[in-house]
Amino acid sequence: MNRSTGGSELAVPPTVVELLDVLWAGGHSAFVVGGSLRDALLGRTAADWDLATDARPDRVVELLPGAVYENRFGTVAVRRDDEVYEITTFRTDHDYADFRRPHRVEFGDSIELDLARRDFTVNALAWGRTAAAAAAGVRPDLVDPFGGRDDVTSGTLRAVGEATRRFEEDALRMVRAVRLAATLGFGIEPATLEAIAARAELVGHLSGERVAAELGKLLAAPAPSVGFRFMETTGLLVHLFPELAAQRGVAQNKIPGDDLWSHTLRTVNAAAVDRPIVRLAALLHDLGKPSTAADGHFYGHETVGAEMAGALLARLRSPRVVAERVVHLVRNHMFVYESGWSDAAVRRFIGKVGQPALDELLDLRAADNVGSGLPAHHGGLAELRTRIDEQLAAEVALQRADLEIDGADLIAELGLEPGPIIGRLLDDLLERVIADPELNDRPTLLLLAQAALGDDE
Repeated sequence: MNRSTGGSELAVPPTVVELLDVLWAGGHSAFVVGGSLRDALLGRTAADWDLATDARPDRVVELLPGAVYENRFGTVAVRRDDEVYEITTFRTDHDYADFRRPHRVEFGDSIELDLARRDFTVNALAWGRTAAAAAAGVRPDLVDPFGGRDDVTSGTLRAVGEATRRFEEDALRMVRAVRLAATLGFGIEPATLEAIAARAELVGHLSGERVAAELGKLLAAPAPSVGFRFMETTGLLVHLFPELAAQRGVAQNKIPGDDLWSHTLRTVNAAAVDRPIVRLAALLHDLGKPSTAADGHFYGHETVGAEMAGALLARLRSPRVVAERVVHLVRNHMFVYESGWSDAAVRRFIGKVGQPALDELLDLRAADNVGSGLPAHHGGLAELRTRIDEQLAAEVALQRADLEIDGADLIAELGLEPGPIIGRLLDDLLERVIADPELNDRPTLLLLAQAALGDDE
């Protein structure tokens, strides 16, 4: 049954209405569907607006010049005003043999049947009208056959129909459930939660790329810990991220009653939501602790953890530059600053970490502090930030590229042959310049290099 009426209060963008108008004028049923309506009902800004229609893909392309038929699932992409809108033909799915994607899709003619194949009631909403209603001048309305609007109002995630069947069709829906619980601040209806726990092992069939996409969205939630706690209680965590599951029960001498897993979640929550690299590093920063635990200490856990983080990110098919930065942050997050550091020591720290990663490393340490029950700037972080800013403002040499000479100069001026000696000389000169920036002068550096060669003889 159609439980809700009165969709006129929904703020559907004019461009979307124009696309609907074209489809209606062409004699077709057409609706806005999915998460955009859920977000509109919540007063949130929708990330995208998807449409569904009984028009077959070739007909959609015919009606909308410039549209592109994208895939075998019936989706046509239309660009309007620098935005891409997806229009998908009503469909029913069959044969989910691999717990991931349908092997066979049949196009349909009913919006109700199309909504019946969706994951959660809050996403099984449509706004629009049938071809007959459009021809009769009936106004567009909200179609809600599964009580999704009531669940939006109560903040409840409920599977459409039989929850176990929905999750067996596509195991990613279980991961999406815990992610939506965190991003929307919703609870998960008991039967749906029980079905996730019963079929949690199916997430092992998911590709790393699909899991990574959901992980990225979860880490963008106001409090990602909500989703990770659901992962923990349902058993998803041990199947998706056994390295994180191993943190449960590992004692921490930090916040009373907190284990290592709780510390990790506090750290993730403390990282700024607009710093995705930092949040990912916060999630992985202590991966090495369970395997290095000994007598209340975790010696070398940052080194072990960096290797584990790299392996986990490789499993998720993370972009190389992302993995490299996160691994770098994990490996270096245990630095200890002291007010007695000389300016040269600050410059060495900058050179070791690398300027592009500095802010992220300091932000990670601040989040780690909060996750440990300490003030964010504990350990002199504010002072260290100030001193780093001062050194960067002075434009001192911090890496080889900042030197006033390079390898070609050493070869040309000192008659050296290309080889490892060039790199060793440049590193030695950089260390001298970090200690005394006044030495970064071309003639001076060449003299120092020449003297270093004499010392080697």
